[in-house]
Amino acid sequence: MKLRRAIAATLALLAPLFCLAQLNTTRVMEIGRNALYFEDYVLSIQYFNKVIDAKPFLHEPYFFRGLAKFYLDDFIGAGEDLTLAISRNPYVARSYQLRGLCRANLDSLELAEQDIRTAIKYDPQNLNMWQNLAGVVMQAGEWERAAGVVDSLLLFAPRYSAAYAMRTQIAMNMQDTLTALAMANKAVSCDKYSATVYDARSMVHYSMGAYEEAEADLNKSIDLLPNRSESYANRGLVRYQREDLRGALADFDMAVYADSTSLTAHYNRGLLLMEFGDNNKAIKDFDMVLGVDPDNTLARFNRALLRSAIGDYKGANEDFTIVIDAYPNFEYAYSCRAEARRKMGNISGAKADEAWLFNRRQEIYFNGIASVQQEYSADADSVRKRSDENVRNYNKMIVPADVNTKQYVTEARGKVQNRNVYVELEPLFVLTCYKDENASSWQGYNKLVEELNAMRQGCRPLLLTNKERALTGNEAQFHFAHIDEVSKSVTAAGDDVVARRERALDYYLLQDIEAAMSDIDRAVQASDGDWSLYFMRAFIRYKLLEVNKLNGATEAENLMPQQNTFLAGLDYRLVKDDLDRVVEMQPAFVEAYFNRANVSAKLNDFKAAIVDYSMAIALNDRFAEAYYNRGLAKIYTGNTEGGVADLSKAGELGMYQAYSVIKRFR
Repeated sequence: MKLRRAIAATLALLAPLFCLAQLNTTRVMEIGRNALYFEDYVLSIQYFNKVIDAKPFLHEPYFFRGLAKFYLDDFIGAGEDLTLAISRNPYVARSYQLRGLCRANLDSLELAEQDIRTAIKYDPQNLNMWQNLAGVVMQAGEWERAAGVVDSLLLFAPRYSAAYAMRTQIAMNMQDTLTALAMANKAVSCDKYSATVYDARSMVHYSMGAYEEAEADLNKSIDLLPNRSESYANRGLVRYQREDLRGALADFDMAVYADSTSLTAHYNRGLLLMEFGDNNKAIKDFDMVLGVDPDNTLARFNRALLRSAIGDYKGANEDFTIVIDAYPNFEYAYSCRAEARRKMGNISGAKADEAWLFNRRQEIYFNGIASVQQEYSADADSVRKRSDENVRNYNKMIVPADVNTKQYVTEARGKVQNRNVYVELEPLFVLTCYKDENASSWQGYNKLVEELNAMRQGCRPLLLTNKERALTGNEAQFHFAHIDEVSKSVTAAGDDVVARRERALDYYLLQDIEAAMSDIDRAVQASDGDWSLYFMRAFIRYKLLEVNKLNGATEAENLMPQQNTFLAGLDYRLVKDDLDRVVEMQPAFVEAYFNRANVSAKLNDFKAAIVDYSMAIALNDRFAEAYYNRGLAKIYTGNTEGGVADLSKAGELGMYQAYSVIKRFR
């Protein structure tokens, strides 16, 4: 009896700890999903690891860790996690779907199809799953069967424009241009505001030689999605076919600006720059292609020709040699290398190449080796596919019509799905330790931030940016350790303002927004009026509201945890109240006006927003983001002319996407 009482007493004491563990696991899971939503994939994986260590029997942390790995292109690791998720709960459709996509990206198409069909069995009305099934069959090159899958999809979704776009692509691969055009027209009639359908129809028109119609479709696509690299690259090619070389070059420039990693855009622009005689810029484009794809022999041969043209005979000789090693019977390469060697003083090397050419011509003349000649004969087409590695097509532009069947759909990615769909305001400026180095953003000297950093000796310096970036694994570990260190000061003195501010920053960077809000709130209450605390609380509270919207928006899809009651009472007006205090304390703080304007816009008070954007511009007349946002605010209030003028100024100051927005609104 005494033993039973002792056990009961022990369990009673441990019960609150069990509840706390449950609460903490739920919190960590929520933070991980928030990090995933904000594309902080490496950090989200660390949070999911903690949940898995605590509760390895749950399926959700394995699923979301697999999703994070999927977006990091770790398809093997993602597949393993999804298998573990399925073993813990074999009745969740999305786990099979995502594992199928992983297998498709690894070219295990039979297993991928099995997974996606299983997902459809559990969720037969899910359009994305049917679309992915069609994508897997297309990737296998089974066009008749792919057409059957899409036709089945259209039976219960007869106005699903994406399905008609896929059917267009299938018909094109079956050389059935009439069906392709009919499907493309149907896609446009079902959704006139989807850029994808215009892209699909433009490719049909391009294949038919109807370049004017193709360009008109691409114009509409770019109006709807002004930052999409592929559309500019495609229109550049269409304009090239129409002999609008200046227009083509402008489009290739925009394609590279929208996606600096686009090999097709760089290659085609390099060829066009060669035609214009701008050899040095053309070399840079081929340098980029070879930096990513060093085995691209056609790009290397073009660079060799350019190097020879500018007098870099040593570099040209090196490139020609690599091309000849890959294509030992490519006569033109020997001729070019011989010329380069002779000009660089390598007479014996030049004579060796010339002797090879002489013997080659003699052999062809006397023996008629037509088969060897045919091996490197150029095609009659004026363009080539990216998959075409015939070296004699080195001077032909790449057509964008290659089927990329690995562009699958997953509904679990949150806001990333909607990127570029809407014209959005430039985001708030925040105090952080990290920024996206590749993004253009106002980064002027700020005396207030410098003074704040001077007081934070020994800490990573803060900077103002509205282009945050995700943490690396090492950076995340640093901030986890820093939280442990700062927490000692918080424990010793609960109202230590500096310690709470630093810990709030750590929590914010680690996507634990609720904990960051708690700390910064306590710091504000304990301080005697510090602008940095109000400014930080404003953007942390704003992000909390965004997370709150996320939780509510995806609740029906069961992708996020239930809405946290802590968030329910938050309101954008509280964000504005904090920014009012910042402006009152620091009336020359440009970014505070900008942020307050954004909050006013969020509240649909565009007139107040315009006043604050104007104040920011008055303090800094080169603030491109302020011109951009004020331009949108003016357009939203009906002042299109004034809005376009502001957008034009933003473009002049380096925000080139403003020009696409101008065109769209006009």
